[in-house]
Amino acid sequence: MQITKQDALLVIDVQNDFCPGGALAVADGDAVIDVIHRVASKFEHIVLTQDWHPAGHASFACAHPGKQPFEQVELSYGMQTLWPDHCIQGSKGAEFHPALHLPEAEIILRKGFSPHIDSYSAFFENDLVTSTGLADYLRDQNLTRVFLAGLAYDYCVGFSALDARRLGLQAVILRDACRAIDLDGSVAKIEAQFAQAGVALIESAALLG
Repeated sequence: MQITKQDALLVIDVQNDFCPGGALAVADGDAVIDVIHRVASKFEHIVLTQDWHPAGHASFACAHPGKQPFEQVELSYGMQTLWPDHCIQGSKGAEFHPALHLPEAEIILRKGFSPHIDSYSAFFENDLVTSTGLADYLRDQNLTRVFLAGLAYDYCVGFSALDARRLGLQAVILRDACRAIDLDGSVAKIEAQFAQAGVALIESAALLG
C-alpha cells in the first residue's frame, strides 16, 4: 500500500497507564511502539493523542459511590463504562511511554479533559457532537486518509476510526500496531462496526514492503 501526501498517521494514547504496570494496562500494550516506529518514517504527517483526565473524572468508578471499574452507568450522553483512575493530568501515568520517540509529530491532541464527559475518539467526545478540532486540522492540511495505531484497539483506536469514516475520511487500522482490552466481547462488537462502516484492517508489513 502506497502512502501519499494526503495520509496521516494517528498514534492513539501510547501512555504509561495503558502499558504494562499502568493503572489501566492493556496486555502487551508496549509492544505497539516498535511497530509504530517502523511505519512512522513513511508519513509526512503524524498526530499523537493523549488521554488527559482531571482527577475524579465522570468516567472513573471512584466518582460513582458503590460502583466498581468496568461496570456501566448512564450519563447525560448515554451509557458509560467506568474505569479505574487513569491518565490523570500531570501524572506519570498520563505521560507518553518513555520508549515512544516521535519528535516529528505535528500535533499532540489531548482529550478527555472535560470533567463530565469521556472522549474515546480523537475526533469527538463521547456525545458524538463535541469536536476535538482534529477534523478541522486534517481538512486544512488536505489530509483525506488516516492510518491508526496505538491503544486500545477496541476503544480509543476503534472509535477514532469509526468517527473518521463518519466524517468522510478513509480509515485504515494497523492491526499489529494496536492491542485490545476485549472487555465483554468489545473486539467482536467493534469489528462488526468496522465492517459496516468501511474501516480497513491491515498489517504494518503492507506499508513496509
